[in-house]
Amino acid sequence: MMDGSSEVIRQRREKAKALTDRGVDLYPNDFKVSHRVEDVRQSIARQGEGVDDTAPFAMAGRIIMLRSFGKAAFLHFRDHTGQLQAYVKQDEVGEEAYGLFKQLDVGDFIGIRGTLFQTKTGEWTLLAKKIRLLCKAMRPLPEKFHGLRDPEKRYRQRYLDLIMNPSVRKVFVTRARIIQAFRDFLLERGFLEVETPMMQPIPGGAEATPFQTFHNALGMNLFLRVAPELYLKRLVIGGIDRVFEINRSFRNEGVSTRHNPEFTMLEFYLAYATYEDLMTLTEETLRFVTQQVLGVTHFSYQGSNINMDGPWARLTLEQALNELGGVDPSLLNDRQGLLALAKSKGIEIKKGRRRGKILTKLFDALVEPKLIAPTFVVDYPVEVSPLARRSRLEPDMAERFELFIAGSEIANGFSELNDPVDQKRRFLDQVADRQDGDEEAHYMDEDYVTALEYGMPPTAGEGVGIDRFVMLLTDAPSIREVILFPLLKNIRH
Repeated sequence: MMDGSSEVIRQRREKAKALTDRGVDLYPNDFKVSHRVEDVRQSIARQGEGVDDTAPFAMAGRIIMLRSFGKAAFLHFRDHTGQLQAYVKQDEVGEEAYGLFKQLDVGDFIGIRGTLFQTKTGEWTLLAKKIRLLCKAMRPLPEKFHGLRDPEKRYRQRYLDLIMNPSVRKVFVTRARIIQAFRDFLLERGFLEVETPMMQPIPGGAEATPFQTFHNALGMNLFLRVAPELYLKRLVIGGIDRVFEINRSFRNEGVSTRHNPEFTMLEFYLAYATYEDLMTLTEETLRFVTQQVLGVTHFSYQGSNINMDGPWARLTLEQALNELGGVDPSLLNDRQGLLALAKSKGIEIKKGRRRGKILTKLFDALVEPKLIAPTFVVDYPVEVSPLARRSRLEPDMAERFELFIAGSEIANGFSELNDPVDQKRRFLDQVADRQDGDEEAHYMDEDYVTALEYGMPPTAGEGVGIDRFVMLLTDAPSIREVILFPLLKNIRH
C-alpha cells in the first residue's frame, strides 16, 4: 500500500509524462533572467508608487505557494534574493500555456516574463505575460505548516532545510558576511591572504589528533591539517610580515554542540608584535565584524547579554581557577593535589598528564562556562604552549591568551617562539608525551626547526574559531546550525 508521499510522487511523474508527451522540455537551460527579486524590491523602494507598469521583467525561481482560481492563479516564487508574488491569467498567457501551467506544482522552477502591478491589498505582483517550466520537481516539499523541524533530517537534507526555513538561509548569508568582514579588516591593514597545504606530511600547529591518509603515487602517509600555523610562520620567515588564512582544519575528535571534526578558522600572523598587541587587535577586529554584520556592538546570545565594547576583562589562568573555579591557590603547584581535585569533580585526567594539562582540564570544566562577557585568559604554562614564547618575567609561563565569550573559546593567540633551540627542546618534550600515550601531543617537525634557524622576526599569531563566532552573532545553540553540511553518523538501512 502506498503512503501519501509515494502517491504524490506517482502523480508528479504522471504530470511529467503528460508534459513530455506534449513536447515540453522538463529541464530547459535557455531562459534568460533580467531581474532578481531584490532588484525589483530596490526599484520599488526607489520609485514608490511611480513604478513603470509597462517595464518588462524576466524572472525565475522556485514555486513555494500556488493558489488556482479556475482561469487565473496566484503563486509565490523565490530566488536566492527573496520572494515575490506572481499572477498568472489565462487571458494573458493564452489557453495552451495556461493548460501547461496547470500541470505545475509547488517546488517546480519557473521562468516568468511580465510587468509589475499592485493588487488591491497593495502587494506588488508580477503579471505574467509568458510562463515557462524550467525544472520539474518529482518530490513534494515538506508540508508548509509543519515544515522541517527534526534537526537530524534538517542537517542530512540541508537543501530542504534551506528551502523551507528562511531563518536558516539568513544564518548562512550572515556567515558569509562575517567572513568577508574579517577579510576586509585584515586586508585594509596590509595583511596578505594565502593558502597553505591541507594535506601535510607532519601535522602541527595544535594539540589534536589528526586524520591520516595515504598517497599512493608518492607512497607516503599524509595527515589532514589540524592547523595551518607552522606553514604560515614559514611565510613570516620568508619575509611576509603580515599574513592570514581563512582555512578548513580537521581534528579527529568528538562531535558536540561546539565541535565538528571539520571546521573553519581564521589564522593570522603579525611580525614585530606581542601577544599584548594581539589582544588589542582582537578587540578591534571582533568589534568591527560585529558592527559590520549586526549594526551594533551588543547583542543577546542564548539569553545572555554580550557587549563587545571594550576594554575586555583580563585574568591569568591561575586567577581564573582560583576566583571563578574555586581552586585553592595552594593546589596550583601541587600535581597530586590537582589530580585529587579533578577526581572529586568527576574530571577525567589521562595517565601521565603534566601539571599544565591538569590545570587546563580543570579550567575547561570549572571556569570556561562562567566566562560570558568577553574575557582574555592569559599566561598559560609553557608545557601546554609548545609554540609560544616564554614570559620574560616568569619563564615557566608562556606569553599566551585565550579569548572566551558566552562560555566558549573563540580565539587563541601568543607571542611566537622563534628560538630554534628552545623549539626543538619543546618538540622533544611533546614526542615524549606522545610516547606516554598523549595522542594530541605535537610531532617533531625538523624542517620547521631548520626554518627557524634562518631567523623569524619577533612575531605574534592568533587563531579565531569562525564557526563559534558565527554561532554568537546568529544566536545559534549548536555548531551544526552554522555549518552547511556537518558531519553525521551513517544511517544503516
